Amino acid sequence: MGSSRDSASTVRVDKWLWAVRVYKTRNAAKSACVSGRVSIGGEVAKPASKVKVGDVVVARKRDHTIIYQVDAILEKRVSAALASECFVDHSEPRVRPVREVPPPGGARRPGEGRPTKRERRRLDRLRGIGNR
Repeated sequence: MGSSRDSASTVRVDKWLWAVRVYKTRNAAKSACVSGRVSIGGEVAKPASKVKVGDVVVARKRDHTIIYQVDAILEKRVSAALASECFVDHSEPRVRPVREVPPPGGARRPGEGRPTKRERRRLDRLRGIGNR
């Protein structure tokens, strides 16, 4: 595709993680490497560790672990569509927790306007809020 994908046989791991959009900034990728949250082939990676085609890169983020097999080398950040062509994703699918919907305790019908002071105090008492 572009010369940046084919020009080098290896690239720094922090640069590659930034280029394929695992981290927003190169500094964030470097910090993850320094703190030991990135590994290449099972070995903890320093920011300057080299990545080549076929390597498996594991990056632990807050709530999930990303496991990518390198398919192409990138030195520059590219669009998300192009970046997704440069790795094979072996990560487990992210399961997001279901949000609890609060009960419609204080819902008013359209056209009723704001509650009066007396109505608001009654609502607060029902919710368990307030002094009285």
